[in-house]
Amino acid sequence: MAEVTASLVKELRERTGAGMMDCKKALVEADGNIENAIDLLRKKGLSKAAKKGDREASAGVVAVKVEGNKGVVVEVNSETDFVARNEKFQTFVKKVADVAYDANGDVAKIMESTIDGVNAKDELANQIATIGENLNIRRGDFVEVNNGAVISYVHNKVADNEGLIAVLVAIESTADKAKIQEVGDTIAMHIAASSPLFLNIADVDPAALEREKAIFRETALQSGKPAEIVEKMINGRINKYYEEVVLNEQAFFMEPSKKIKDVVASIGGDAKITKYVRFVVGEGVEHKEEE
Repeated sequence: MAEVTASLVKELRERTGAGMMDCKKALVEADGNIENAIDLLRKKGLSKAAKKGDREASAGVVAVKVEGNKGVVVEVNSETDFVARNEKFQTFVKKVADVAYDANGDVAKIMESTIDGVNAKDELANQIATIGENLNIRRGDFVEVNNGAVISYVHNKVADNEGLIAVLVAIESTADKAKIQEVGDTIAMHIAASSPLFLNIADVDPAALEREKAIFRETALQSGKPAEIVEKMINGRINKYYEEVVLNEQAFFMEPSKKIKDVVASIGGDAKITKYVRFVVGEGVEHKEEE
């Protein structure tokens, strides 16, 4: 029987992300052959993957890929930050981002794609089996321009193009691409920090707007001021609301005297933002209540 050394166990852990004891047992069973040990871990783990699917996965990373006039962002979840920092997991996420690019971030299409010659759904199960945590390809999206540039920004990076917050911005413009990129970089950082809910005033959800108006009106009426003054107060509060949640109306974080729409206009070439996407790891995940 071949000797199972600590260095061999370490190598298997680095290649698979599996636990130390699982790696040691697999190497013993595989008589020290690391490739056979990897196969054993996968075979043994696959039967457990379905059980792990019930466990909450709200950690992980978001990843971006930009090529030419298109960019894609995808979120892949794990159960713990420890796995999110694992190089094997990060490599898997990069491969997911690669196939997501062709699928325009559509998760159903991603799952039908091929990763390293294996169906993506099966490869996800393989990763769950070897890493030992529930993993989930949760969501994706894309932006595209006809004439302009797509800019990406990743905050709290854990690897190239991977982190805890990711932003994509599509800027249509006939201006020099270097100029679009330069200004776009700062706008992407602004979006990461300011978390706008809408691009333009016209995009504001009517139901959300009416809810805000009702709150403002009730507050204003309690002041006892005349109706015409109350309406002016409401209009002022609505404009303030737009400045808080609408990207183009927000004050630019690097130069608060300017709004984002003014910064975009400074690019020239009839510049305008046509779409932006902002992903935060675990955002919107409903946490299970523990008994």
